[in-house]
Amino acid sequence: MSEKQGNSLYKDAFKRLFKNKAALISTIIIVVTTFIAVFAEWISPFSFTKQDVGNMYQSFGYPHLLGTDGLGRDMLSRLIHGAQVSMAVGFFTSIVSLVMGIIYGAISGWFGGWVDSLMMRFVDLIYAIPTLVLLILVMVIFNSFDVFEDPKYKALTGIFLALTVVGWVGVARLVRGQVLQTKEMLYVEAAQSIGVGSFSIILRHILPNILGPIIVTLTFQIPANILFESFLSFIGLGLQPPYSSWGVLANDGWRAIRTYPHLIISPGVALYIVILSFNLLGDGLRDAFDPQLKNR
Repeated sequence: MSEKQGNSLYKDAFKRLFKNKAALISTIIIVVTTFIAVFAEWISPFSFTKQDVGNMYQSFGYPHLLGTDGLGRDMLSRLIHGAQVSMAVGFFTSIVSLVMGIIYGAISGWFGGWVDSLMMRFVDLIYAIPTLVLLILVMVIFNSFDVFEDPKYKALTGIFLALTVVGWVGVARLVRGQVLQTKEMLYVEAAQSIGVGSFSIILRHILPNILGPIIVTLTFQIPANILFESFLSFIGLGLQPPYSSWGVLANDGWRAIRTYPHLIISPGVALYIVILSFNLLGDGLRDAFDPQLKNR
């Protein structure tokens, strides 16, 4: 597939994506959620740490639309600030993992031979450890060091490190396989024959033609990392109160689920909608980039 054919494939793919209503609605939800997270300071009706002792454990209503927690803090404001943390973690860790995986997988697939074997054995060693076990292990090790005085930055740095360590491995495997397949194409051989360097071939000829699977992988990686962040915060290894993330809110709600169920409804619904949206968008992108669907 030449570069011109590759560009045509992407145009056709996005045309098919725009016809997918579920993917479009999901994209709108993701964009709106990201907008809310970025401008959380201005959108929040209250400070996420402000306590209203006269309205503790208020259910849905006025003035606190989603109610309040046990300290009288507004749940809507805490949910909005939680989106800021959860979305930032999801996007940042996924992008860093993606870059690491692309570099590692491209080098392994391009050079092949003993370089490929050595690099892939290291990937297999990491991949053999269950994801949750590796996440917890990295967090426990990182939390044993007093790197930051601020517990918020310490927790977030630990989460970023843990999710990055876990996330790049799958991307590296994917990219390596795509590079092994693409480097046998005629246009790559033609570039080699005229003396184009390996770095230039990978950057200008191979990566643009394997961008589709990479984008699809990213759309599935982000919700997975959001869920992992929520899990780590839920079990006490991530962010802790008074700071807010969807995992922290779910943990607070779980403790009072029988008497004050509204505390877990808001973060639970937010997590469900955002993760479902990313998954539907990922499914739409996967279908759009599937060449077999071109003539359907």
